[in-house]
Amino acid sequence: MAKKAAAKGIALPEWADEMRKVFRSGAVTQFLIHGAIFDLVPFTGADGKTKLMGLKQFLEDVMLQPFDVVVRYDRATGIRISKGIKEVHRFLKSYDEFNQTAYAKSPASIPRQPAVAMFVLDRLVDWCTQHSAIVDNKLVRKPLRLAILIDYVQFIAPRGDSLQVSGTYGKSVIRLLDWANDPAVAEANALTILLTENLSDVHSSISSNPYSAKLHVKLPAAEELHAFVELLEARDPKLKKHMKMGADVIAQRLVGLSRVNLRNALMFAARNGINIDAEYLAIKRRELIEKECRGLLDFIESDTTLDDVAGHTEARKWLREDTELLKRGMLRSIPMGYLFCGRIGTGKTWLTTCWAGEIGIPCVVFKNFRDKWQGSTEGNLEKIFEILHALGQVMVFVDEADQATGKRDSGGTDSGLSGRVYAMLAKLMSDTRNRGKIIWIFATSRPDLVEVDLKRPGRLDVHIPLFPPQNDDERAALFKAMARKTGVPTRSLPKLPPTEGLGGNEMEAILVRARRVFDLQPKKGAKSFKEVLKGVVKDFRPMAHTAKLKYMDLVAVKECTDTLFLPDQYRDLTQDEVDDMIAGLARRL
Repeated sequence: MAKKAAAKGIALPEWADEMRKVFRSGAVTQFLIHGAIFDLVPFTGADGKTKLMGLKQFLEDVMLQPFDVVVRYDRATGIRISKGIKEVHRFLKSYDEFNQTAYAKSPASIPRQPAVAMFVLDRLVDWCTQHSAIVDNKLVRKPLRLAILIDYVQFIAPRGDSLQVSGTYGKSVIRLLDWANDPAVAEANALTILLTENLSDVHSSISSNPYSAKLHVKLPAAEELHAFVELLEARDPKLKKHMKMGADVIAQRLVGLSRVNLRNALMFAARNGINIDAEYLAIKRRELIEKECRGLLDFIESDTTLDDVAGHTEARKWLREDTELLKRGMLRSIPMGYLFCGRIGTGKTWLTTCWAGEIGIPCVVFKNFRDKWQGSTEGNLEKIFEILHALGQVMVFVDEADQATGKRDSGGTDSGLSGRVYAMLAKLMSDTRNRGKIIWIFATSRPDLVEVDLKRPGRLDVHIPLFPPQNDDERAALFKAMARKTGVPTRSLPKLPPTEGLGGNEMEAILVRARRVFDLQPKKGAKSFKEVLKGVVKDFRPMAHTAKLKYMDLVAVKECTDTLFLPDQYRDLTQDEVDDMIAGLARRL
């Protein structure tokens, strides 16, 4: 396959070159292509010029050029003949004679439903593999080289167990497996290509079949986008006029986009007289990547830094040191991930947001990727992972990690979904090739509910417990920080009573309540905001669930990976002592 093309000096993309080599080796005749299948495919022609095609056109015009018969099928448009119309017409005539149909007169009349279309394609495979021709007045077997391209294969062989995938779907799965596994089909060089965006959307017997090859079409890296921007720039003078930065800078800022989305973003600006500057690129990147992953990721755009965090001195120092290592490119010294734990209101999300403002790499947060439909959650995760790899360097924030990350064994309550989510996350998080490239931050007030395997060194190396202010100075500093956040002048702040465990969320509630009381009072005889705030502070009652909050503190102490993060009262405790305290509280709760 594409042997002639290679001989003419055509330079293929990496996945296409692998496909050519595998097919020429005779190892497999079925390819499952997944990933960025809706992007443009670049290749260098024999004339040395770079050409761009959609994936299906590239497969038909370049990769499948030597084949005698090429047909394409999907459930929406049915069977279409791309090459070998005469041969397919001969086949349909013989098919009509045997089945009393009239498909040869109008191939477009072949029903689109898999039950019929897949049966017709199966007969076409048999006909091409058994094809004979007269050579030297002798009838000899001369198979036709057939290629079947099946688009949106997830709608023909969807994910599900054997009981769920039955009837029409079951027959389609069996036919696809038969085309991959039958030695006679392989000997006849009959090729099947299955296209899907997410590998996890396809029935597992297809996606894990050892007799088929899985080819991943990746989103373009920065250097590939650089070449693409230069190509667009050379083709359109208007684009160059509006580019306020070089092609290399644009490529770096838009890494994570497909070529199609990159072209759309640049051409939209050029056609509408918009300058392509840092502000425009930031807006478009966020908009298009969030659209690309269907709203499953959200970019953290932060105008704060770790200077805006009150307290947590050792945690801020550690994170700043890791920021410096990242900027120096010393990725070997960067943890694979972090676990921020501690009772509610200790600023886990705020610490992450502030770090995102100075770390210097894109920061994204997992949104709700779980779906009620079979296989959709796994497909969502697969799409997210594709984007993360394409971004090159990225910080990934998973809030409420105890709920989001799944369980090794969920007890069968969710048909194994939690276990599959857990397995997919664990596999990606433990890949040391991603050190310093994909940096994970899990945040939870119940780290004891996160699977131990996800928290181990090599996945989440550094566990940072966060605690409420431990003394009057820390309380005052946090109160000032919350006042700045809510727009309250710090000179209006009274001294807080020595309330143990008062967190930032409660301080913010105090400030908002004081503003409410101040705004509702009559103008005549109105008190100053400072007086109102002093009264609210006096009357405020902290959260009553002290035992649960203490439990969250203790499980955070247990998870801590370095004593420097611990307050003095916990620093000298042994693990056994912490376990005993946790067990005692658990009995109370």
